[in-house]
Amino acid sequence: MRIRDIMKTEVVTLQADEQLSVASDIMHLARIRHLPIVQKDQLVGIISQRDLFKASLSSILGFNYADIRDHLKKVAIKDVMVKKVITIGPDAEIPEAGRIMLAKKIGCLPVVEGSRLVGMVTETDIIEYYLIHHEECTRGGRRQGG
Repeated sequence: MRIRDIMKTEVVTLQADEQLSVASDIMHLARIRHLPIVQKDQLVGIISQRDLFKASLSSILGFNYADIRDHLKKVAIKDVMVKKVITIGPDAEIPEAGRIMLAKKIGCLPVVEGSRLVGMVTETDIIEYYLIHHEECTRGGRRQGG
C-alpha cells in the first residue's frame, strides 16, 4: 500500500500571516497536533504543538490560558513555523514514511505533489495501518492453521 491509501485529504490549513492564537485555538478545539501552513495550495511551512509551546513561555511563567492567548495574538505564524518542511509524495510506500518519521523524530508528514499540499499522514495513521494489517494477517493465519 501507498501513502495515498492512508493519508487524510481533508486537512486544516492556515496562512502564514495569521495570528498564532488562531493556530492554538484550532489545535486545542480540533485536538490536532500539526497544522500545515499554505499560500494558496502551496505548502510553505508547518506548525506543531511543540512550536506553540516554544512560542509561549506559559509553562515557565505560570500564565493562564487567557494570558497565553493574548500573547499569541501578538505573534504571526510565519515567525514561528518550520519553513524547511519534511514531506512525502502520495506514491511513497508506507514503511518509508515510518522510517522518515522515526529518523527525523517527527509526528507527521505533509503529502505533496510538487509543492502542492494534497494530504497529511501522521504517526497515528501509520500505527493504525500496521495494527489493521497485523490483525488481518493474524486472523488469516488462524483460519489457515486450524
